Amino acid sequence: MPTPFTVQDFTRRMERATEAAARAGLSGLVVTPGPDLSYLTGYRPVAITERLTVLVLAPGRPPTIVVPRLERPDAEGATGAAALSVVDWADGGDPYAVAAALLDAGGRYGVSDSAWALHLLGLQRALPACHFVALTEGLPMLRAVKDADEIERLAAAGAAADLAYHGILRVPFAGRRETDVAADLARLLREHGHSQVDFTVVGSGPNGADPHHEAGERVIRDGDTVVLDFGGLKDGYGSDTTRTVHVGTAVPDEVRRVHETVRRAQQAAFEAVRPGVACQEIDRVARAVITDAGYGEYFIHRTGHGIGLTTHEPPYMVEGEQQPMVAGMCFSIEPGIYLPGRFGVRIEDIVTVTEDGGRRFNNTPRELAVVA
Repeated sequence: MPTPFTVQDFTRRMERATEAAARAGLSGLVVTPGPDLSYLTGYRPVAITERLTVLVLAPGRPPTIVVPRLERPDAEGATGAAALSVVDWADGGDPYAVAAALLDAGGRYGVSDSAWALHLLGLQRALPACHFVALTEGLPMLRAVKDADEIERLAAAGAAADLAYHGILRVPFAGRRETDVAADLARLLREHGHSQVDFTVVGSGPNGADPHHEAGERVIRDGDTVVLDFGGLKDGYGSDTTRTVHVGTAVPDEVRRVHETVRRAQQAAFEAVRPGVACQEIDRVARAVITDAGYGEYFIHRTGHGIGLTTHEPPYMVEGEQQPMVAGMCFSIEPGIYLPGRFGVRIEDIVTVTEDGGRRFNNTPRELAVVA
């Protein structure tokens, strides 16, 4: 088990977030339950409900969290609570007036992407001159650069997902439903330390041409190409990896050609990772390999996404994302080719930016595996 985060860790995170908000021209941050609140304070409400919970961070003011009175003991029990002022409100009162007293009436605040519309609209009614922007827009780097302890957790999650992949190669595919293989993947992730399984994509044959196909009742056949995309949370941090396998030894030439194209694209994109390079360059590099091979129109999604407390978060490896890579950023590299009605291929690793390049958290073979 990794060493738990301390109150000093959360204090530093809140200080950095407040300073970053000021540099971004924000009056402060309004943080609601979800990954942002967990990252900054360690507090995870037992239930995310219609009752307002909000952390306010602003330069020159102590960090303050507003919570329902009945949940105050839970909030005060969070690791980061020792660095917070806790203000409660009672049922029947006006929580938005309580929160509004902590904000500048005409300020511009970054608000968590996961904020309920109910709560954001309530704050807007209480402070009609206030302006709110989503944190992805106003402060996209809030959780993007991981510290050493976070990287350790992500590396462990990636290694556990790798063990699950090695395990799935030993189970039968032919004659079983996609849902059966997906259940095996979920079991293997849990056996290797995942507390939460977020997804187990098993796209066989033509279903593999749908990048987000959910495992269904289709029976996998000899000769199918199968996309396996799976991940979840281990010690609070995410895993996400994709490999493509073929059922049976008679692998068609086109399947081999498409798979090798995706493998080369993924490798080229990984080799482009280094500090200072714009995130969009990773997408451009991968896409160029696939386009040059004649499959450009069949690469229909971005090349990657950030990962941390959630499996999808900034930064995104996509055209137009000019954010330079910074050591400690962690994200997926997952190019794919999807031939409608026939098959798909995707290869995905989680990587982190190092001082002079990149490091993979997934290290299973990227060559096409043959399964029974």
